[in-house]
Amino acid sequence: MVHVLLAGGSGFLGTHLRSALLGRGHTVTKLTRGTASGPHESSWDPYAGRLDPAAVEAADVVVNLAGAPTAGNPHSEKWARELRESRVTTTRVLAEAIAASTSRPAFLAGNGISYYGDHGDQVLAEDADSRGEALLTSVTREWEAAASPAAEAGARVCVLRTAPVMDRRSPPLKQLRLLYLAGLGGKLGDGRQHMAMISLHDWVGATVHLAEHADASGPFNLCCVTTPTNAEFTAELARQLHRPSFARVPSFALNVGAGKMAPELLGSLNVVPAALQASGYSFRDPDVTAVVRAGLAAED
Repeated sequence: MVHVLLAGGSGFLGTHLRSALLGRGHTVTKLTRGTASGPHESSWDPYAGRLDPAAVEAADVVVNLAGAPTAGNPHSEKWARELRESRVTTTRVLAEAIAASTSRPAFLAGNGISYYGDHGDQVLAEDADSRGEALLTSVTREWEAAASPAAEAGARVCVLRTAPVMDRRSPPLKQLRLLYLAGLGGKLGDGRQHMAMISLHDWVGATVHLAEHADASGPFNLCCVTTPTNAEFTAELARQLHRPSFARVPSFALNVGAGKMAPELLGSLNVVPAALQASGYSFRDPDVTAVVRAGLAAED
């Protein structure tokens, strides 16, 4: 049994991760920006640098999923600033607290698959380079670097390079499902770009796996085994929803409308979960058919 200190535990992923950890007999203390309501919560204010050292000392594993939503106005400088600062600040505060502790709990540091930037068809395992200056790519670099104090102090650090989690209750599938049901679904650009994704079941399963395996460390791609192209995903989602997918959004329109997020829609990330599989994790939803099926079957 491990004791997990969880930041971002009230969000979609955090709620499901907490439930899974408790279901496996672990204990979870949730960090909250408000007043702690019981023994399983601890107050913190990462922007003021306030965090109870005792909560870190008591933990076997610290997990950070905190951060402002990626959904927002891509033309807003305020949105972009909050996107970066919320992730970097929370990660740095937790990493420094782990470094200052005597117990040195493991650190599962949330991050994004956008770390790599557009690589075309190149297969990307965890040792691939990060390239380009797209917004989320630059954010993830800084985000990952913020976890370094924990690693430098000797703590076990796993960087969770998370692909979009496909579930009908949460973006992006929540919005895409409605779009396709209205008959407005279709490819983005030419559709040849690889589109990383993972099911909720495998994201939660992989994160629990990393929390429980004390020999796992380093970056991990949290994505399905075979990454589809956007055209393959489009066709599969349309097929499972029994809807057409004739629409197409031209690249120039995405560049104008999506602003700073356009590279995330048009860039290609042919990622593979090499480190995760090497650590012994077995996927339930390894390809686009299984990921879409699981995402659409999710219950409210």
